[in-house]
Amino acid sequence: MSLTFHWFLPTSGDSRTIVGGSQGLTRGFVTGRDPVFRPPDIEYLAQIARAAERLGFTGVLTPTGTRCEDAWLVTAALTRETERLKFLVAFRPGLLSPTLAAQMAAAYQRISRGRLLLNIVTGGEPQEQRRFGDWLSKDERYARTDEFLTILRGAWSGTPFDFAGEYYRVAGATVSRPPEPPPVLYFGGSSQAAGLVAAKHADVYLTWGEPPAQVAEKLAWVRGLAGGRRLRFGIRLHVIARDTAREAWAEAQRLLDNLDPADIARAQEALRRSESEGQRRMLALHGGSTRDLEVAPNLWAGIGLVRGGAGTALVGSHAEIADRIEEYHALGIDEFILSGYPHLEEAYWFGEGVLPVLRRRGLLGDAAPAEPRRAPISA
Repeated sequence: MSLTFHWFLPTSGDSRTIVGGSQGLTRGFVTGRDPVFRPPDIEYLAQIARAAERLGFTGVLTPTGTRCEDAWLVTAALTRETERLKFLVAFRPGLLSPTLAAQMAAAYQRISRGRLLLNIVTGGEPQEQRRFGDWLSKDERYARTDEFLTILRGAWSGTPFDFAGEYYRVAGATVSRPPEPPPVLYFGGSSQAAGLVAAKHADVYLTWGEPPAQVAEKLAWVRGLAGGRRLRFGIRLHVIARDTAREAWAEAQRLLDNLDPADIARAQEALRRSESEGQRRMLALHGGSTRDLEVAPNLWAGIGLVRGGAGTALVGSHAEIADRIEEYHALGIDEFILSGYPHLEEAYWFGEGVLPVLRRRGLLGDAAPAEPRRAPISA
């Protein structure tokens, strides 16, 4: 199976240093002692989206939470700035009605001509959930997500759908026209509760960028929970790709040198309060230390010192990054969701450096990046 690559839209802002923060912090913050912040205005996000499309990425992930702009609204605006790029919209199922979400997704698919993907985020930070009025426990949130996704699929079926559960009760849930195609559902999580929901509902199970041996164990775990149900697998990573390994590691060192110890301490304190098992596993890779951050060949844990969620980066030459991608692919990973600071420039480093290597190795289905087609300008 050929590989699929997505990029990331930094809707909490961008910088030449790491934009840190976590769900436990109201806002993200720019690290570094003399940072230049790029606000997440629609013009800058459109630049990144158009670059991702031009370079051959399939889609872009847009995050969710109080630290960033609303993913539904931002990406809906960007559908008019792009032609084929898909938008992987992250949203929290407990914060809106499942029937309303089904309607929104169906409308989005029609307006965008089938370019919506959905990233289901149950939420692992109690403080962040309570900002939205959600006071359920972690296990209760996953049980509610199970019901939510059951209703979502039912409303898309084309037949009025009835459901009565602990968290939702609907009668005749439906949409005016079922989405065509139904949005692919992406779902991640490392706890037992998350694994059970993923095994039942996900089209693509996502993991953060752990060392290959740990990823292999996680994929085997999810496959076991899924029984005979087939899922695809994806991984969320940052990337620092350069013409030579020396240049790439120099850039990683520059990012590390620019981290303020106070920012690291503040972020680590917030991240340790997380209920997320995946976040706990990310923290365990570096333990809050700035030493020994290469936790596997070409896998660097420095991003996670100040950033919540995905905290590791592939670092190396274009060929080395391609090698590591092949290694993950051999485990069963078919989709890669990537990012880098700053997101505009790093998209070009990866798109012009690594993707051609993978294409020559026969791992990409397309022959070359698709050039967006635009209507001619009339005089």
